[in-house]
Amino acid sequence: MALAGLLLALFCIALAQWWHGGSLWGLVDGPAFLIVAGGTLGAVALQTPWPQCRAAGLALGRLWREPDWPFHEQAARLLRWSGEARQQGFLSLEARLDDDSLDTFTRQGLQWLVDGTEPQALERLFDHELDRLEEQREQEARVYEAMGGYSPTIGIIGAVLGLIQAMSHLDDPARLGAGIAVAFVATLYGVGLANLLLLPVANRLRALHRRELRYRELTCVGLLAIARGENSLTVSRQLGQYREPHS
Repeated sequence: MALAGLLLALFCIALAQWWHGGSLWGLVDGPAFLIVAGGTLGAVALQTPWPQCRAAGLALGRLWREPDWPFHEQAARLLRWSGEARQQGFLSLEARLDDDSLDTFTRQGLQWLVDGTEPQALERLFDHELDRLEEQREQEARVYEAMGGYSPTIGIIGAVLGLIQAMSHLDDPARLGAGIAVAFVATLYGVGLANLLLLPVANRLRALHRRELRYRELTCVGLLAIARGENSLTVSRQLGQYREPHS
C-alpha cells in the first residue's frame, strides 16, 4: 500500500500535467531538485544527531517489509506458559528461551520471569522498556516530520534563486518566461516532497509503531499475569483486551 500510494500520487500529477498540454520534461529540473533535496537533508542533519538519523534511515525498511506481529499466536503462547508455570513453576519455562520464534523483547521478559524477578520489579522493568521503545520510535518518525517541515521552505529558496537568474534575462522575454517556469519547479519539488513522501512516511511509521507497541503491551500483560500466579481464566481475559488492530 505504501508503494502503491506513492505511485498513484505521482501518476496523477504527471497525468494532469500531460492533460493540460504541458510537457512532462517540464517537471524535471536537476538544479531545483539538488537545492530541495540537499537543503532538506542538510537542515535535518544539522538538527539531528547521527545515531537518530541512522535509525530513521533503517526504519524505512519497515515500510516495505512490515514486521509480522502475531497477536493471536502470542496470546496463545502466553496462556500456555501460564498453565505450565502454575503446574511446574517458573523454572519450567526456561526451556522456552531456546524457541527461535520468540522476538527479543519476549525472550528478555521471559528471562526476567525465569530468574525469579518480583512482579513489582518486573512491572517497572517493562514500563522502562516500553517507554524507551516508544521514545525511540517517535524520534524516528520526527526525523521525517522535520524534513517535511523544511522541504517547502527550501523549495521557496530554490524558486527565489531561479527568479534571480531569470531576472538577468529581462531583455529576452522568451528566456525570461522559461526561467520563471523553471524557478517554480523548485517550489513544486519542495511542497510535493513534503506532502507526498516525507509527512506520509512519518505518519505511517507512527501507525506501525503503535501496532508494535500494542504487541509489546500484550506480552507485558501476559508475563506479569504469570509472575503474579493468576489463573488461566484471568490471564485469558486480560489478553483478550489486546486483539490484533486493523492495519
